[in-house]
Amino acid sequence: HAGTLDPLASGLLIICVGRFTKQIDNYQAQEKEYTGTLRLGATTPSFDLEKPIDAEFPYEHITEEMVDEVRQRFLGDIEQVPPQFSAIRMGGRRAYEMAREGEEAPIQPRQISIPTFEITRFELPELDFRIVCSKGTYIRSIARDFGFELDSGAYLTALRRTRIGEFRVENAIQLTITS
Repeated sequence: HAGTLDPLASGLLIICVGRFTKQIDNYQAQEKEYTGTLRLGATTPSFDLEKPIDAEFPYEHITEEMVDEVRQRFLGDIEQVPPQFSAIRMGGRRAYEMAREGEEAPIQPRQISIPTFEITRFELPELDFRIVCSKGTYIRSIARDFGFELDSGAYLTALRRTRIGEFRVENAIQLTITS
């Protein structure tokens, strides 16, 4: 497949077979689009619903104007620290394996690009968004950083990949896996 989805995410996943497996790197490098919901006022160790809330913060001070100002700081080329619960390899092991064993992986910041970041619903403590980003972007980290920039906390409650390059989720085939 061309690009892992987080365990709780849904949406588009390109699966290659036969000679198309040689195209995986090309598909992974393409721009991606996501929609989702983040909840302000709390954090989780995984930055989503995979782990329980570990801290709560006030969010009543947050206004639409503040959200828009912070949103603009995420546009363009930025550095991002991926989450501990990620598939990044550290010394032959996945970071999420280390995190689940209580170890902290020394993950370095990465350059990413975000040409589009829209807030599509403002209903505290929740915000819905649409984001277009480069390969290597962790939307869970965007949620964490967004909450921090608002002097609060935040984590994802929903995430859906809607596009990879020219491929759109509405044109995809539903794949059902049975065991």
